[in-house]
Amino acid sequence: MDNRLTVAEITKRAREMPVEQAVEWLNRLKHEYGMQVDKLADIYFRKLQKINDERKRLKEMSRYEILARSSGFINIAGIDEAGRGPLAGPVVAACVMLPEDMTIDGLDDSKKLTASKRNKLFDIIIEKAVAYGIGMVQHDEIDRINILNATKKAMMIAVSNLPVKPDYLIVDAVKLPLRIEQLSVCKADSLSVSVAAASIIAKVTRDMWMERVHEKYPQYGFDRHKGYGTRLHINAIKKYGLCPIHRKSFTVKLTDGAL
Repeated sequence: MDNRLTVAEITKRAREMPVEQAVEWLNRLKHEYGMQVDKLADIYFRKLQKINDERKRLKEMSRYEILARSSGFINIAGIDEAGRGPLAGPVVAACVMLPEDMTIDGLDDSKKLTASKRNKLFDIIIEKAVAYGIGMVQHDEIDRINILNATKKAMMIAVSNLPVKPDYLIVDAVKLPLRIEQLSVCKADSLSVSVAAASIIAKVTRDMWMERVHEKYPQYGFDRHKGYGTRLHINAIKKYGLCPIHRKSFTVKLTDGAL
């Protein structure tokens, strides 16, 4: 009686194993089973390489958090914003504190991710974060205090809404007037896991806000461009004028005949 496994059975068992275990098991089998299992072993080896590459990337993105912890800080949070550039809607900031040594596969700067991937990561971050806070400053206040000050204010609101008090902040590009030790890093959303997580929370939160407001002002297409100055949006402004959520300081050239 032949007790050998079929290739289909081997494939099924490998799929049910952790990738590292599957690679080891398939490498033992391939000498007995030949080319088909050899090809399967190669597929799982490439999967393992991708996993290890991702672990290495995320480890490198954790260097600021690791350095802060080595200096004695415990509650380390990252801060980022979404919506500095749009012609309409709020600027939204998020402050996120992740557990030490936690890995979230695919975590990256929100701008590098598809909407579908951002939404999936948003749910994971909300579930796994030690704490998170969100801050929002609306269009009219942006006009009044300018976008840089509005961004800083949204970030400080996000920090104040964090249920766990941070003792160290990693901030994307700006310095905040807070009595908390902080590190300002350009492009921190690509260099820090905490800031990358904050960039996703801020971006998805703002996108959802713009999608809701689209229902009130559907002629502008806010569900598509989220308030940014696309040709579709600019043409809608020229046709319909400004709506109540437009930033007047950002759209003056579109309404005074200059364009």
